[in-house]
Amino acid sequence: MENSSLWDKWVEEALSKLEALKVLRSLRPIYLSPNDRHHRVRNPGHVGEDYEVFDEMQHWDRNAVQISISDSTFQRWLHDVPSSGDENEIICGDGLANDKTITFARQFKRLLLFSGNDYLGLSSHPTIAKAAARAAQEHGMGPRGSALICGYTNYHRLLESCLADLKKKEDCLLCPTGFAANMAVIVAVGNIASLLAGDEKSFKDEKIAIFSDALNHASIIDGIRIAERTKMVEVFVYKHCDMSHLKTLLSCCTMRKKVVVTDSLFSMDGDFAPMVELVKLRRQYGFLLVLDDAHGTFVCGKNGGGVAEQFNCERDVDICVGTLSKAAGCQGGFIACSKSWKKFIQSRGRSFIFSTAIPIPIAAAAHAAVIVSNKETWRRRAIWNHVQYFHALTGIPITSPIISLIVGNEEKALQASRHLLKSGFHATAIRPPTVPANSCRLRITLTAVHTQDDIKKLTIALSSCVNFQDIVSHNSNVYAKL
Repeated sequence: MENSSLWDKWVEEALSKLEALKVLRSLRPIYLSPNDRHHRVRNPGHVGEDYEVFDEMQHWDRNAVQISISDSTFQRWLHDVPSSGDENEIICGDGLANDKTITFARQFKRLLLFSGNDYLGLSSHPTIAKAAARAAQEHGMGPRGSALICGYTNYHRLLESCLADLKKKEDCLLCPTGFAANMAVIVAVGNIASLLAGDEKSFKDEKIAIFSDALNHASIIDGIRIAERTKMVEVFVYKHCDMSHLKTLLSCCTMRKKVVVTDSLFSMDGDFAPMVELVKLRRQYGFLLVLDDAHGTFVCGKNGGGVAEQFNCERDVDICVGTLSKAAGCQGGFIACSKSWKKFIQSRGRSFIFSTAIPIPIAAAAHAAVIVSNKETWRRRAIWNHVQYFHALTGIPITSPIISLIVGNEEKALQASRHLLKSGFHATAIRPPTVPANSCRLRITLTAVHTQDDIKKLTIALSSCVNFQDIVSHNSNVYAKL
């Protein structure tokens, strides 16, 4: 029996156990009818007057990368003074101005943002803002409760259907964050073994082996730690993107139920998981492939379907986790999967079950973002043109909009970050525990709404604090074998 059929069988068996125990949970969408008789919720993919799109960059797009910080924040950052964000007294609410707020407003430093994850620049898109505003005017924030109680509405269902289509999956489950989505998947996978272990003899037979890339996101790692506490999960960490090591671990593993989980595009290194090799190993060893496509969704692939679309292996990914807080410019996470997996995760994924559903205006905005992303294809083209341009200017071999410039120890990274700050760029130093000691770096991200002039000015500033040749050498020496 093929791996996919085996996992389908195991999930169905686990669902039957949940049903017998009367703990199978259901989603019952609340229908919110529009107050305005002229307004209706549109079908996914339908673009009319409610979803205006554009075929080139507009002036408001620049709001996604042109930011300001107060002089006080600027000075504290420049001198590495710890801050909890309380250095400025900001008066808001009634709009009243006095001498203090006027003085404060004149003490801003304007910066170009090169450290965010708003890859398409959709956070400032008026069509998405209008969708959120209209939903808020119609329904406020919507029912406040977990999705299983009262927080799940027709707005959430519409978004799920749209995302399932994007990911070429049967269904989709919305979560409050991408972190919660990864946690829900991994914890639910661990529960499969617990449910199917009928007696002490079968206890060992039902254990699940989870194989995790060494540089997977913290949400995957935390989910694995919780799953391990069931005593039904055994974890194997393979070297970053090292398929030889993964194959060795798989070949030595006698457990039938195997899961491989990996980021698709690694957030701190900017490299892709070796999808072609992973698919070959999946077919050989019959594991469940779980992909965290947080940084690839809407960015990669012709239609923005993500890294699996880019590598033409969407059918080989069993469960795809994504986020709406990066390239979608909104908030939330999702799990694209089969209907059976959705039923199981919504019944056993604790971070989904015990979290309040995302507010209706956010669901409406995210739905608009999916449509805008699909229609405004120039945004994806712009990102990949910028990747090529950065490489041409620096010679650094990059493969994605995430550029990891490893400089060494913390002080070197902080010095480089301060130099960029003084030059007018927002690019923070990434230090332990986010990355290992002595691999501190500048993490630069390119977006669709940067210009070539922005990138050229950035590379000039970088050349004063980073030796591009050292970066090229470091990449070839350290990562060529991975």
